[in-house]
Amino acid sequence: MSLDEREWLEADGLGGFASGTVSGVRTRRYHALLLTATTPPTGRMVLVNGFDAWVEIDGTGVSLSTQRYAPDVLHPDGYTRLETFTIDPWPTWRWRVAESVTLTQELLVPRGGSRAAVRWKLEGAARSATLYVRPLLSGRDYHALHHENPAFNFTPRGEGGDLEWHPYKGVPGVRSRSNGRYSHRPQWYRQFLYTAERARGLDDIEDLASPGEIAWDLAVGEAVWVLEAVPPTGRRDRAGVVDLAEEWWRAEKHRRSRFPSRLHASADQYLVARGTGETIIAGYPWFTDWGRDTFISLRGLCLAGGRLTEARDILVAWADAVSHGMLPNRFPDAGAEPEYNSVDASLWFVIAVQDLLQAAARRRVVRPADRERLLRAVDDILRGYAGGTRFGIHVDHDGLVAAGVPGTQLTWMDAKIGERVVTPRIGKPVEIQALWLNALAFAGRTATDWQRYYDRGLASFQKKFWNAERGCLYDVIDVDHQDGQVDDRVRPNQIFAVGGLASVVVDDDRARRIVDVVERDLVTPVGLRTLGRDAPEYCTSCGGSPPARDEAYHQGTVWPWLMGAFVDAWVRVRHSTAEAKREARTRFVDPLIAELDRAGLGHLYEIADAEPPFTPRGCPFQAWSVGELLRAMRATSP
Repeated sequence: MSLDEREWLEADGLGGFASGTVSGVRTRRYHALLLTATTPPTGRMVLVNGFDAWVEIDGTGVSLSTQRYAPDVLHPDGYTRLETFTIDPWPTWRWRVAESVTLTQELLVPRGGSRAAVRWKLEGAARSATLYVRPLLSGRDYHALHHENPAFNFTPRGEGGDLEWHPYKGVPGVRSRSNGRYSHRPQWYRQFLYTAERARGLDDIEDLASPGEIAWDLAVGEAVWVLEAVPPTGRRDRAGVVDLAEEWWRAEKHRRSRFPSRLHASADQYLVARGTGETIIAGYPWFTDWGRDTFISLRGLCLAGGRLTEARDILVAWADAVSHGMLPNRFPDAGAEPEYNSVDASLWFVIAVQDLLQAAARRRVVRPADRERLLRAVDDILRGYAGGTRFGIHVDHDGLVAAGVPGTQLTWMDAKIGERVVTPRIGKPVEIQALWLNALAFAGRTATDWQRYYDRGLASFQKKFWNAERGCLYDVIDVDHQDGQVDDRVRPNQIFAVGGLASVVVDDDRARRIVDVVERDLVTPVGLRTLGRDAPEYCTSCGGSPPARDEAYHQGTVWPWLMGAFVDAWVRVRHSTAEAKREARTRFVDPLIAELDRAGLGHLYEIADAEPPFTPRGCPFQAWSVGELLRAMRATSP
């Protein structure tokens, strides 16, 4: 991947973040220095998109930054001087600005407030060195683009090194503090080109406003620049800017040093505030918190990382949202009710509760009152499904869950183009049954009525789902609610009958054959394909326009998160021996770990093309990809 394609992320714990590329060229509308969540973790707005920076060394101007302008022009040439970049423990660049002089830039987003800090340090012999920075502002919704207009207010409030810009009414302002000097020189920067947006078939041109320049004499010492949304989402800091920045750097270095690995530090960025509690961001830069993603991700991000308190708080907060046996799959960014449109989100909640209670069995983490709330929510979910709920979700006479109505996508394979659902999967999808049976097995430990449901459902599953011709499981039975109609396409959903959940719901011989088919047809070095290559709908790439991407999203496209369940299944059918764990680690887990430096640095991406070179697509930072890699690492540890 090029320097423009490798991206870094600094999340603020509230839903806001800073992000960009190694080269410094912004390739997405979401790349920003200060992006705030006005109603954490939603209501996101881009306040400061970035900056232009240059330094005058002994009277010679040297660029540090690079922008891409339409039609496709890179200017200035700062990226050519970049010597090193690291994200450990935060994004740090070092440029060679003269033969014996380097300049280091560090960027930090401290947790708990909508703010960012940048500092520059000169190393080497120079008679004089002045750093200049031009902020680039917008004040827009993070999904939108900004264009030159007469309404933008360039005039700052305040004086000296402590200023505020308020570009538009009703939009958060920007507080800028520095130990430099500000010169007011309003200017529009026009026609920025975002190549990642162009590749996704979206609008890709933006104009940004620059109110002036900040200058620092680097011969005197470090340059420090602190930005904060106004009104602040955290506490209002009033310390001097140098002392404040030093406090942030010191506190964050201590906090980040406590994570046991680089991947655990990355996992922390998905845990964010919602109200008085916590939730999990599904992915950066464009997802918020989704029910299904939260409960799947939590098992790796929190439980595999030993963060039981956070897992408890998240699940307890969601427990009160059960409605007719369902949990919402999405809280919209603004202005709409939660969306109860998933058949599996509620069942994944039950699985997460089971895992939490098991992990907390020897630790006093789950209080009796919390345990009661969680188990009551579990019971409400099971009763809702047993009695029937939205979108035709109900337990059929065979003890299995039937679901779906035309025009609605209920499973995780949820792509939709206009009114057409690409993979409708109406009927009885295989992973829904595995989740349902596991939920019943958990609840049946204390309630005999759920045990009876389990026994009937398990017998039906083992009788109806086996595809003897292919030696694996059907993806959906009773398709479109027609008895005996089956979908025999090879998909990864069947792996959950064997791995990733507490209970295996097929016998040993069939379990081994299922794993073998999935490995042969679907496993890649970066995850599992969503469809076998022999299917006529199989797509090799998930690029291009939104409709083209949606068509391919679950029709072959590789998803890294599925590797967690596959690795668990692969080890299980080999009796979880130490040798099997070592081999699984080498063959399946280590190649994924190697991907942490490919797209979203320190993270795993959402999806990849189905064929080599398995180009990363979608979100570069995806919660369940990271969470399931953590689980796979634990499953293959000695």
